[in-house]
Amino acid sequence: MLSGWEVKSLRAGRAQLVDSYVVLKDGEAWLVGAHFTPIISTCTHTLADPRRDRKLLLNKREIDRLIGATQAKGYTCVALALYWKQSHVKCEIALVKGKKLHDKRAAEKEKDWDRQKQRIMAAT
Repeated sequence: MLSGWEVKSLRAGRAQLVDSYVVLKDGEAWLVGAHFTPIISTCTHTLADPRRDRKLLLNKREIDRLIGATQAKGYTCVALALYWKQSHVKCEIALVKGKKLHDKRAAEKEKDWDRQKQRIMAAT
């Protein structure tokens, strides 16, 4: 749940979901690692913690489905987007699976080749 200064910060476009994920514990979902930059003029009377954990409001069926997928299949739950729906802030979450070792090697090889192509093109 967001406090007042966080909602104002979100309206100003100062929320970042980089490196954020969703933790499922005790039958609740928590958004961890999201960064809401405090707006100086709106949060003078409170101590603003931009990286605090925020509770997500999901119904029991949704939480059970997410817990089953993360524990049984090895998925991770991440936050993709924050958006407005009427007067409510919605968080779009997804179940994702990490890369395998051979996928990481292929991606690294492709990245190196792209870097070399840029150097060759710049030299000519």
